[in-house]
Amino acid sequence: MSEFLAISLLIILAAISPGPDFAMVVKNSLLYSRRAGTFTALGVATSLLIHGTYCILGLAIIISESLLAFSIIKYVGAAYLIYIGIKSLLAKREATQFNSLHHQQKGLNDWSAFRQGLLCNLLNPKAIMFLLAFFTLVVKPGSSIVSELGYGLEIAVIHAIWFSFLAYLLTHQYVKTNLSKVQFYIVKVMGAVLVAFGIRIAMLHQA
Repeated sequence: MSEFLAISLLIILAAISPGPDFAMVVKNSLLYSRRAGTFTALGVATSLLIHGTYCILGLAIIISESLLAFSIIKYVGAAYLIYIGIKSLLAKREATQFNSLHHQQKGLNDWSAFRQGLLCNLLNPKAIMFLLAFFTLVVKPGSSIVSELGYGLEIAVIHAIWFSFLAYLLTHQYVKTNLSKVQFYIVKVMGAVLVAFGIRIAMLHQA
């Protein structure tokens, strides 16, 4: 039980630590709606399920040791984050204001929000390295595949809960009221953060 709690705490700390996923959920929650933020969170969680599955199958080692595969993921992921970040930086002030009667914007449907969360995490080589380290260094060698799949599911569920809660919190009426004056700047900051993460990922060296 103590080992399970320790691993769960590690997963929670990884989930709440600021990163591209955090910036993407914040941006979509503030710029669009709670629903958009929630579907972005579900996209992130689904990506982690995919990462966890191929890590358990041993495919992550092939990616981490292949310069070509690692570079493709790195540069495509970096370009995607920079693209999304620049779109946020170019958003006009009136497009970032809360509307108490309607969604702030109509330009992001459920699938688009889900896809942004999915690709943000799926194309992040750091997410691959984290999951690889988790299943090789944290989970005990010789653990059953059922146990490893359970941990993979736990990682996805914890991230889904955390980011969905974040989307809920940011779009709560009380929070919206207090953020209304600075929301434009928060969206811009999140856009800049996404661009910065994209540049950082592009400069990432293979381990």
